[in-house]
Amino acid sequence: MPTSASRAKVAVMIPAYNEETSVGLVLEAIPKKWMDQIVVVDNGSTDTTAKVAQSSYAEVVSEPRRGYGQARLTGIAHVKNDTDIVVFMDADSSDHPEQLPDLLGPIVEHGADMVIGSRMLGGAGPGALLPQARWGNRLACFLMRLITVEMQIKAARMGLSFREVSVKYRKRVGVSKITGTVSGTLRAGWKILYTIVK
Repeated sequence: MPTSASRAKVAVMIPAYNEETSVGLVLEAIPKKWMDQIVVVDNGSTDTTAKVAQSSYAEVVSEPRRGYGQARLTGIAHVKNDTDIVVFMDADSSDHPEQLPDLLGPIVEHGADMVIGSRMLGGAGPGALLPQARWGNRLACFLMRLITVEMQIKAARMGLSFREVSVKYRKRVGVSKITGTVSGTLRAGWKILYTIVK
């Protein structure tokens, strides 16, 4: 990472929905030395997610309209104007915040425009990826190779460079709202397949 005098300004954005048992763990593990802003988007939680995040000194933004994408858009709108890099992270403690410098490195040191943390390359811990998630990921990746990915296409069309960095992945805290239920898995799978085909 560059020296503090010349380093990029970094904002971490964390969408959260009923993550009171995990969001504090995530915020505590973020290496604050490299972060200029930490935003938690409370996506209509009915528990104490917002209170826990505030007690961990994060900026909490409320977005009652449900949906991960909507929460991310709201979070981006709240990020300071002079921010150079925005990092997206889950609130369920499945990610390893201590690896943030590994993701920032290709951008600040090598000029990459976008970095994707690959859980598959990094290796998932026991119970982190359920069978349906592994199968779905393989299917989605196969289809993406055939059809490509919207975000990556846009980056390529704009002439941006992007890299993939291996990241660790562990079993989340609590029950997954997607792979933890059959209906959640089917809904997520349908959305992913629809988006790829579209």
